[in-house]
Amino acid sequence: MRAILLAGLLIAVGMQAQVYEDSPRLASLVRGGNAYLSLRDAIAIALENNLDVELQRLGPRFAETDLKRTRAGALPKGIPLSVREGPKSVSAGGDVLAAALGPGQETNLSIAGPTQLSTGRLPPALDPVLTGKVRTDHLTAPQLNSFLVGTPALVTGANTANFGWQKGFLAGGELSAGFENSHQTLNHRRYDLAPFNTSSFGIAFTQPLLRGFGRALNSRFIRIAGNSRIQSDLVFRQQVISTVAGVIRLYWDLASLNEDVKVRRQTLERAEKLLSDNQAHVEAGTRAPIEVVRARAEVARSRRDLIAAESLVRQQETVLKDYLTRRTVSDSALAAVRIIPTDTLRVDRDERIPPASELAANALKQRPDLAQARIQIDSTQLALRGSKNALLPSLDLVATVRNNALAGDVNPLTVPGMAPHRPDPILLGGYGAALSQLLRRSFPDYGVGVQLTIPLRNRAAEADYARDNLALRQQQLRLRQLNKQVHVEIENALIALEQARATLAAAESEREFQEQALAAEEEKLAVGASTTFLVIQYQRDLAQARSAEVSASAGFVKARAALDRASGLLLESHGVSLTGSETRVP
Repeated sequence: MRAILLAGLLIAVGMQAQVYEDSPRLASLVRGGNAYLSLRDAIAIALENNLDVELQRLGPRFAETDLKRTRAGALPKGIPLSVREGPKSVSAGGDVLAAALGPGQETNLSIAGPTQLSTGRLPPALDPVLTGKVRTDHLTAPQLNSFLVGTPALVTGANTANFGWQKGFLAGGELSAGFENSHQTLNHRRYDLAPFNTSSFGIAFTQPLLRGFGRALNSRFIRIAGNSRIQSDLVFRQQVISTVAGVIRLYWDLASLNEDVKVRRQTLERAEKLLSDNQAHVEAGTRAPIEVVRARAEVARSRRDLIAAESLVRQQETVLKDYLTRRTVSDSALAAVRIIPTDTLRVDRDERIPPASELAANALKQRPDLAQARIQIDSTQLALRGSKNALLPSLDLVATVRNNALAGDVNPLTVPGMAPHRPDPILLGGYGAALSQLLRRSFPDYGVGVQLTIPLRNRAAEADYARDNLALRQQQLRLRQLNKQVHVEIENALIALEQARATLAAAESEREFQEQALAAEEEKLAVGASTTFLVIQYQRDLAQARSAEVSASAGFVKARAALDRASGLLLESHGVSLTGSETRVP
């Protein structure tokens, strides 16, 4: 069997408008209003069209947004995900595998984000930020003492143009640079320069040495988001497994219902033949008229059973069509299509079933739910690193360097009786002179130091650390539970398979004996040694035995699928493989 390749990642933007359109595969199988469907085709159509699968395709895209956020230094938002099982079949009774296949159930998962785990000290903003401000102001300030400024009202005109740049680093440090410029005109009589330009260029660097220090610490949310990305792929795989299991169950239930219709039709034909024979014998005077009445009652009963069986088939077709398509079953084109299963209920009695230990070992490696649990433990350990670091005091290294500049024209305003202003020649000039001072570092500032903050009580951080430790322990126990559950599921699936095999063998034997008993009773009726009532009872017993054989055959193939699912081999055994690029279903 050629592999069915299914994509688990992005869908092209241009295809999103077609999200509610079905693939052409189902339509290509329709002949004369009937869709002749193999199990392989049913699986392929479901993986192309099923809305549960389509929903989970979006999971990796949500995870990519979280990964992008964390690479900028922001917190992940978390990815709520759920895996839905397929719908229940309309067939009733005798299915020992309902629990194993899990019809109609929903498993809710939540990939931990900042709401589930403590954040500790947040990493710095890793995306660089560029800021700019241009502003013009006019200020008039009345003065209490005109002697200080030489005027009763200080009038200032200011134009500013400031620019800044800031970036954080995974080591925890933050670097910022600022370039500030101002041009001012004012009527201050005691200033040597008016108008004048000020300019400065400074760099500041802050590096945590205890709390918030280290690349491993500050990259933890990036790694958690990366784990979430992997988990979203695993959840998608789990949904695919669930969908394939649902299709298998629905398909074989439909096939068994169709077989049961054949059994009911054969029973009706036998009842009609018995009625015809009785009528002939009554006309010949060899049987009493009451025998015709009994035969007619049995025909009516058989016809009623056939109608009920055919109704179950129609209902099961509706359930399967709904699961295989994106359209509603009330769509006129879809409602008119009848599904004809082309695969028969084949039972391989000689197939070698691996021992439980081998199946369990494979399940521990292959099952996506176990892989998700292990990844979640890793994410919790990463978060625990942050909550533990938050217990430390804050000790930061701070270093700054700044160059300043001042240049302008000689102030023409002087205080009466005072000498004219004579500023230092280095300060005279326009904006170019101020930039020249910056480049020559004429007026530098330097600073370096440490800042220490010691919380006298740090109960919030202590509580977060204790909570994350409990969450880690809880997830480790949950993984242990899942490991145990794998062994239990495999053992139960093996028991169910063994029971299904024995049930099928018993059902076949019963059907063979009922056929022999009915044939013998019909021979006795032909020679007048039996009654119509007894023949009718044997016909009913044979119909029941044949229905039980059909149900047992369906139970066996579903039991085999349940074992494959429990051991993590369901996709492989049905030729389904997952890729991360595009959808190709041959």
